[in-house]
Amino acid sequence: MKSQFITPVVSVFDAKGRPDPEQNHRLYAHLIKGGLSGMAVLGSTGEFFAMDMTTSKAFIDMAAPHASESFRVFAGASRMDPDESIELANHAFDKGASGAMIISPYYVRLTQEAIYDYYARIAGAAAGKIYLYNFPDRTGYSLAPATVLKLATTFKNIVGLKDTLFDMNHTCDLIKTVKAELPEFEIFSGFDNNFAHNILSGGNGCIGALSNLAPELFAAWIAAVDAKDFTAIAKHQRIVDRLMDLYGIGDPFIPVVKKALVMRGIIDCDVCTKPLRTADAAATEKLRDLFDAVGLAPAPAF
Repeated sequence: MKSQFITPVVSVFDAKGRPDPEQNHRLYAHLIKGGLSGMAVLGSTGEFFAMDMTTSKAFIDMAAPHASESFRVFAGASRMDPDESIELANHAFDKGASGAMIISPYYVRLTQEAIYDYYARIAGAAAGKIYLYNFPDRTGYSLAPATVLKLATTFKNIVGLKDTLFDMNHTCDLIKTVKAELPEFEIFSGFDNNFAHNILSGGNGCIGALSNLAPELFAAWIAAVDAKDFTAIAKHQRIVDRLMDLYGIGDPFIPVVKKALVMRGIIDCDVCTKPLRTADAAATEKLRDLFDAVGLAPAPAF
């Protein structure tokens, strides 16, 4: 299987905070034209945590029709209530999404048995492919490799996982434990700079937010990895390592990514869900310096 880089796409709103179809479709076209493997709508970068069911479905309706054999579209269906996750996932499948990505419940620390029960309930009622989403910095705990293997073995529609940790040790343990039994199970890293490490360790690639900005850069990295061109792989690694500084410009980083997209001419509005605020002048100046450092120019007009 070829290496993959999938974009957790931002959710674009108009100045009044309403989903903006024209801007979102422009962003989707930017990613497809850039040569990426797919996108994930309503992930953490997509602000799923601040949207009601109606708004969530609106973004799924915009994104899902872009799914194709060469460009997969995952729909976030992460809710604290598993029945709402089931509803969102099945809505996404009805609209043609390639899969549903679901983070484990947050706020309370769950045992591995409780994690299993949560996903088992969803997988038993979902009509399509489920991708687990492990993000311990947000949930307070991690999905153990043995739990992931048990879920994937029991439920054939649990087919992959996004593992969002800076350290690759847990991801490598997942690869060794799960892929040894289920080689087709897809394991993605959640931070952009882990892409090559993930592939070299036997994983499937990355779902990283920086690809919103420069899909052509990450498409070229995919090509370098698939060609085993280690000189090009290293060149792209160094660029992405530098671009990772974006995550430190603002906390949370979502307004910074949106500001960067506006600065590149890809979207027009960087409004976020409340209580997130737009990136300020200081953040904008840091982005300008970062763009200069990695050679990012404004995107071509659509």
